[in-house]
Amino acid sequence: WNIEGAEVVAMDGPSGVGKSTVAKAVAQRLGLAYLDTGSTYRAATRITLSHGIDVCDEEAILAELTAHDIDYGAEGIEVDGVNVATDVRTPEVTANVSAVSAHPRVREHIVAIQRAWAHRHGDAAVLEGRDIGTVVFPDAGVKVYLTARPEVRALRRAGDTEAANSSVDEIAEKLAARDKADSTRAASPLRAADDAEIIDTSDIDIDEVVGLIVDLADR
Repeated sequence: WNIEGAEVVAMDGPSGVGKSTVAKAVAQRLGLAYLDTGSTYRAATRITLSHGIDVCDEEAILAELTAHDIDYGAEGIEVDGVNVATDVRTPEVTANVSAVSAHPRVREHIVAIQRAWAHRHGDAAVLEGRDIGTVVFPDAGVKVYLTARPEVRALRRAGDTEAANSSVDEIAEKLAARDKADSTRAASPLRAADDAEIIDTSDIDIDEVVGLIVDLADR
C-alpha cells in the first residue's frame, strides 16, 4: 500500500506535550480519522505481560503478537476485538512499554499494523506517536513535532490515571527516563523529522496549537 501519506498529518513528540488532545482536535477539524500509535505499543506490552513473557525476549514477544489482532476502533485500542483502552494505561504497562517497543522486529510488526490502519482510512488521517514523521510516514504531507518544558509536561501528566498518585517530581523523573530510552534506542529513536514544524506547547493553549497545525494542513 501507499506509504507516502500525502494526506497524513504526522504528529510526534514525547509524553506530556499534549499530542493526544491536539491530534484528536486536529482530526475533528479536518474531518480525518485519528490514531494514537502509542496505544498499539501499549497493547503489545499488555499482551507480553499478560502472557508472562520476558520484555527482553524479542523472539517470544513477536511470536505472541502474531497470534493476536491489534486494531484501533471508535472507542480506542482493541486486542482481538476487545477494547483495552483502560487496561493499556496501567502503571505496569507504562513501566515496560519502552522495553517492548525498543525491539526492531516488534516495531516493524507494529508499524505494519499502523500503516494498514491508515490504508483502511484512505491514507488520509492524523497519526500521533514518536516516529510517525521519521519512519511510519516519512513523506507525510504535514509533519509536526510537539515539545514542552519538563516541568510543564510533569504537571500535565500528574492528573493522568497512569500517574498513580505519584508526585510531580517523581513523574518528571519517569518522563526523563522514558525520553532517554526512546531517544537513544537503536530502532526508530524519538526525534523530530528534519522537515517537521516544531511547536512548543508550554505557553500556548490547545486551540492555538490546533489552529497552527490546521493552517499547516490548509497550506
